[in-house]
Amino acid sequence: MASGVIFHPCFLLSYYLIGLLVTAHNVPQAQLIPYQGQHLMKASIGTPPVDIYGVADTASNLVWTPCVPCNDYCFKQIHPLFDPKKSSTYSEIYCHSEKCQVWDEGHCSPQNSCIYSIGYVSGLSLGVLAKEKATITSTSGQAVSFDIALGCGHNNTLHSDVQATIGLGSGPLSFVSQIGSKRFSYCLLPFGTESTDPSITSKISFGNGSEVVGDGVVSTPIVDRESSHEYYVTLEGISVGDTYVPFNSSGKVSKGNMLIDSGSPALSLPPDFYDRLEVEVKKQISIDPIKNDTLLGTRLCYRTEITNENGPILTVHFEGADVELKPIQTFNRPIKRFEYYCFGITNIGGTDNEFSDSTGVYGNYVQANFLIGYDLETRIVSFKPTDCTKL
Repeated sequence: MASGVIFHPCFLLSYYLIGLLVTAHNVPQAQLIPYQGQHLMKASIGTPPVDIYGVADTASNLVWTPCVPCNDYCFKQIHPLFDPKKSSTYSEIYCHSEKCQVWDEGHCSPQNSCIYSIGYVSGLSLGVLAKEKATITSTSGQAVSFDIALGCGHNNTLHSDVQATIGLGSGPLSFVSQIGSKRFSYCLLPFGTESTDPSITSKISFGNGSEVVGDGVVSTPIVDRESSHEYYVTLEGISVGDTYVPFNSSGKVSKGNMLIDSGSPALSLPPDFYDRLEVEVKKQISIDPIKNDTLLGTRLCYRTEITNENGPILTVHFEGADVELKPIQTFNRPIKRFEYYCFGITNIGGTDNEFSDSTGVYGNYVQANFLIGYDLETRIVSFKPTDCTKL
């Protein structure tokens, strides 16, 4: 401790607790609303403020929303489009500005506006980068506002009725980076919660006071990958009950072989690993799976609900952290009108995914009912089993 000053241990404890209470009293916090396999973060932008609901996406590094005017291909949205002409705090970002330079795919319009484009499996968003005020709530109930750069999408081809995205990656234009947060945490509701009780929502918190601590917390290192601002971790294997299934048959794994992606629903695994895992899951469920159903394809599905009583517990073995998944996280009803209960873990080889066979995606189905924290200083992701419906 500097200057040779000595503090009594009791004083240090009191100071720490008081500081924690003070910072935790007004933690920036937003509502998370489950919707069709996604989790929408509620925020307001502009002056006067207009509510937007964007997909909370840890694998994205931009905040953007569909704007007026939107092109003829713009899929009808369930929320009103943001009209920049009605906001007194909206201003376009120009090509020479630093904000435009840090966006890798920024281009110049004839009017010198900074053009962004961002692609997804389901389509593309094209528009202008702009400065705007963004507002979320806090644990004290007070509104907290930030000046951020966001994308105003005028040409959108995504086939989705909710297109706005809140990028939670660590890139310079992500929401996390722009509000100066070194840590954040969220709790996602189980798949299908909105159909059983639409009033239940959960929370995402930012900054001091959002740490994931206490009994039951396990943590795994974030692995840096070249030119990447997402959160990669190392998956060593998955146990089905007491049977361990290694990620690779050889037992060797590459560091950073899993992307934690809150914007993708399923846990997607490389084909060889998935096949070996599915064999073991089938062994430990005494019910016969559905066969030769053209609607389901090759998915592992049952006509009986898979529960803690008849289904196995899966333990995900990350580097330094074992995360236990119950059937509510690994089986779901993908088609609501049918009593089909399908394995929520998929073969990445059979999905539209940008990654090679060696990288998997840890999607939001299996993140449900965990308080998950990202610490960008210590470079760890933490998991704490939590009933997210009761937060």
